Amino acid sequence: MKLISRTLDLVQSPIASAHALLQQYRGRRPVLDLSQGEPNYPTATVIANHVAKIACDPDGGRYTTRPGIDKLRKLVADEISQAYSGTVRADQVLITAGCNQAFCLAISVLAEWGDEVILPVPYYFNHDMWLRLERISPIYLNTASPFIPDPDVTEALITNKTKAIVLVTPGNPTGVTIPSSVIQAFADLAKQYGIMLIIDETYRVFRPVDEPAHELFGQHCWDDNVISLHSFSKEFAIPGYRVGAAICHPDMIVEMMKLFDCMAICAPRLGQEAVIAALTEAKDWRHDRVLENRKKQVHFESIFANHPGGFELCSAGAYYGWVKHPAVGEATTQVVRRLLLEQGTLVLPGTIFTPSDDGYLRLSFASLSIDELDELGTRLREFV
Repeated sequence: MKLISRTLDLVQSPIASAHALLQQYRGRRPVLDLSQGEPNYPTATVIANHVAKIACDPDGGRYTTRPGIDKLRKLVADEISQAYSGTVRADQVLITAGCNQAFCLAISVLAEWGDEVILPVPYYFNHDMWLRLERISPIYLNTASPFIPDPDVTEALITNKTKAIVLVTPGNPTGVTIPSSVIQAFADLAKQYGIMLIIDETYRVFRPVDEPAHELFGQHCWDDNVISLHSFSKEFAIPGYRVGAAICHPDMIVEMMKLFDCMAICAPRLGQEAVIAALTEAKDWRHDRVLENRKKQVHFESIFANHPGGFELCSAGAYYGWVKHPAVGEATTQVVRRLLLEQGTLVLPGTIFTPSDDGYLRLSFASLSIDELDELGTRLREFV
């Protein structure tokens, strides 16, 4: 069969490609899987019980209203308003089938074939994939350690084709949290040039501080130039439930729902109900998991303090470590393959987050236990 499709120019799912390597592993040691950002603990019982109750309800399988269950939209608006010391209304919240979908909807409404979107490097790979799929040009904004994008450098990249600037904070893959002052500078830049600032805040609760991530929601008409994207997957251990949110101007939501109606119609009801239970009954549970994750990050960083096997931790935060591998001159994809086949350790190559091979790996430390992190250090030291 001959396929003629714009998808042919895209790579396969990086996660799926990484997991495909597992079929080649013949080692005796259990695999340490740091390839995907996924909680290593189960969903809170109170959430699971609520979902089970709804599933048994006669109406539990019906569609919800397209922008999301009203109660959930209000809960999310209140949650964000409190967390950011700002004001978000329910009509500024669109519940989506995961944060990835929220990004895709926003981009498809804002830009079209031939437009440009500024994307800091390293970027989240699905953002880059969607832009290229839509024939929108990603304009790469290079960053170096500490991997915080520079608004002044960004301004020089803005043209009459620029429709948006994308930030991810805390970062995926770097884990780096962008300071509030820098986010404000980007918001001011977006307002100055009449473009949109899209902030992916999937890992907002895993920031190293408890202060608001930014002050944008407290400003007049913030939704004229800001779209904030959220996910409930990691913080409530429900990645398979597929629930996210876009927080933006109500007029944007009207346009996004036109696309949504052709894709999924509405976010899954059971997923939405899971988040309702989470935001009403599992906030303390979430807080405890966040504290556990912070301890795990500290342990992860201590393991890399002496550069095991020559691996250098360049940044870490939220769920991820951005690591420089020691195999100078060797393709990073080959290093990833050898790490699995020789050490039973599965990671992602940095090449899926950057347009060139700069010798980085992404490790999801949140996916392992403390004992498994210790074992990771041992295996890295054994890597030749």
